[in-house]
Amino acid sequence: MALTNLSTADDLGRNRSAAPALHMDSSRTQVSAVSWGAIVAGAAAAAALSLILLILGTGLGLSSVSPWAHEGISAATFGVGTILWLTLTQLLASGMGGYITGRLRTRWVALHSDEVYFRDTAHGFLAWAVASLVTAALLTSVIGSIVGSGVQAGASAVGGVASTAAVAGAAAAGSNADKAGVDSGPMGYFVDSLFRKPASTDATATAAPGTAASPAEVTRIFINSLRSGALPADDVRYVAQLVAQRTGLSQQDAEKRVTDAYTSVQAKLRDAEVAAKDAADKARKASSYGALWLFISLLIGAFVASLAATLGGRHRDD
Repeated sequence: MALTNLSTADDLGRNRSAAPALHMDSSRTQVSAVSWGAIVAGAAAAAALSLILLILGTGLGLSSVSPWAHEGISAATFGVGTILWLTLTQLLASGMGGYITGRLRTRWVALHSDEVYFRDTAHGFLAWAVASLVTAALLTSVIGSIVGSGVQAGASAVGGVASTAAVAGAAAAGSNADKAGVDSGPMGYFVDSLFRKPASTDATATAAPGTAASPAEVTRIFINSLRSGALPADDVRYVAQLVAQRTGLSQQDAEKRVTDAYTSVQAKLRDAEVAAKDAADKARKASSYGALWLFISLLIGAFVASLAATLGGRHRDD
């Protein structure tokens, strides 16, 4: 009889010791720490509101810009307005998405208040992250243009002088270059100025035979010298001879005209190079500032989403 009672007491003790473990395991498997449904819902709401606000900002920005002088807002004002609108978009969209996530998440029972606060913060951050990825996928071209505009502007600045020379050379290229002449573009203007007759020259004078193709030939000489950086003395004398035959100037005056025209071409190219570098530098700075402010606005959005999720979770538990 005593043995029977002893075995019964042992069985009851084992069952009681195993009961808390079973209860803990069941609570762990039934309640999840992450409410993905609430996160997806908050992220969808945040992404949709971000898209709507960005479209609205684009419309307002384009309506305030005008190609006419002294009309519309300035570039600096447009940049500041864009930064402020992006920040406001992040505040509104992230706040709404985080609050919806916290309000719709599963209610956690028998958890410490610190753990509930951490989970709500994490849920808000996850909702912001998913919404940011969705928005970035929808606006890949816009973000890519912001980041890559500085690189493209730098590349255009590096090839600015080469492009100018190529455009000038294209006027004289091809099999019909000698017949077509070089009456278009800045290079054609400078070359044509070489063959203008001075006021003291007889207007009825005719050009020497075989000099009709001189402008195209001089253009090729100038282009070749611009690539090397200087006009050789032999080319100066040769071009001066062509100019003297066409205009009736002396060799010395023709050489001076050739040197002055070549110097003018070099000055124009240097001005174009400086302008291209200045534009590239401005584009680089604008891209840098835009990327930094985009980072700051996204960081603010993450903070606001996490804070709004804790507020929504608190309202959910009350």
